[in-house]
Amino acid sequence: MMAKQRTTFVCQSCGRSTPAYMGKCPRCGEFDTMVEEIVVEEGDGKAARKRGVATSSPQRLTDVTSDGFERLEMPMAEFSRVLGGGMVPGSLVLVGGDPGIGKSTLLLEVAARMADRYGPVLYVSGEESARQIKMRADRLDITANDLYLVTETSLDAILDHVSAVKPVMLIVDSIQTTQTDDLKSGAGSVGQVRAGAAAFQELAKESGVTVFLVGHVTKEGAIAGPRVLEHIVDTVLYLEGDPFHRYRLLRSVKNRFGATSEVGVFEMAAKGMVEVPNPSEAFLAERQVNAPGSAIAVTLEGTRPLLVEIQALGSSTTFSNPRRTANGFDYNRLLLLTAVLARRVRLPVADKDIFINIVGGLQVKEPAADLAVALAVASSLRDRPIHADMAVIGEIGLSGELRAVSQLETRLKEARKLGFRRCLVPYSARRRALELPDGLEVIGCRTLAEAIDAALLPAQHQE
Repeated sequence: MMAKQRTTFVCQSCGRSTPAYMGKCPRCGEFDTMVEEIVVEEGDGKAARKRGVATSSPQRLTDVTSDGFERLEMPMAEFSRVLGGGMVPGSLVLVGGDPGIGKSTLLLEVAARMADRYGPVLYVSGEESARQIKMRADRLDITANDLYLVTETSLDAILDHVSAVKPVMLIVDSIQTTQTDDLKSGAGSVGQVRAGAAAFQELAKESGVTVFLVGHVTKEGAIAGPRVLEHIVDTVLYLEGDPFHRYRLLRSVKNRFGATSEVGVFEMAAKGMVEVPNPSEAFLAERQVNAPGSAIAVTLEGTRPLLVEIQALGSSTTFSNPRRTANGFDYNRLLLLTAVLARRVRLPVADKDIFINIVGGLQVKEPAADLAVALAVASSLRDRPIHADMAVIGEIGLSGELRAVSQLETRLKEARKLGFRRCLVPYSARRRALELPDGLEVIGCRTLAEAIDAALLPAQHQE
């Protein structure tokens, strides 16, 4: 039976297919994302509907062994942390990030170090020539002998190169540039991305090669292509950071072999991506002591506690609607905290513009930073600084009460490690049996009003 061809229109954002062109995708609501693709069907389709013969057999869980899945220790500790403690053989990892954020630089460094320690590593580039990669390697002082480069976009050719080199690690930069001749659609389409990811998944599971796929990011910050791409892979990593700041955060949003929301911190330097072993100290290096509107929050990124400086500025406005601007903090959360300050603390914010900034280009999302943001705003409006040796931890409710947060002991130890002598926490957490680090005074408060009185220095007083 001859192969049949039919035309379908596939949304490049969510993967929804329709038989006719539609200006707006009925699933995700995006406009002008439906692209025509040709689908080839073998036979009349009846064979596909028949029940196949099982090639596998059920086995007891106790009989299944995990041999061969020991993690490979990586020579880059921050990268290893994000992966969950090392690289798992046969895993499929997707790395996304904005253009120019440093994805290729970071992976080239990882590839070189892995090649020096474990053997051949194959770096496949579909966007840059071998000479361009060599120029980057010279700038990074990379001289790994077992690091192989190839510029290729054909999926079949890439698989042939893998069979010839037999690497322990494969890097494909990027998945949107690879294509197979089995599909008539162009590179980067939903069908090509799905087919490429499935082929690399099969390669990883059968051969034990760890595959890293680089994914482009859309203007909304999501990895380009269908969401099914993130479902296929084992781990999804995002390289984040402000292009105007030197720090980059490698964040895990999905990990079948470890905890999610783990964060590795790197610094973009002339010699490439440099690990930051103590990011809290780096983020607080330029802090101005006894400056009104500055508070130190102890946040938690995965299992790592981070101390970050939260700055607030309140100024009188000439407009009827005062502005609320948040950089690195959730805007709706800022509106909530501003309403609590106005209603429960009677702080005059109705005629004030309020600006919030998280120093270092970080994105703080957890509620444990609520108290630090509220205290920074109160400090700015009252023009009274917070105690220089005080860190702040706590969530704020709509009634103005302070609520406990998770892993308080871990946060307190990190604060004491960086030299803080006092820490403001919710009173409910203070009543628990905590193993407090030596030299740290823990102050418990029930309400936001109590916390403001305890945190702000008296008027006309300087420490």
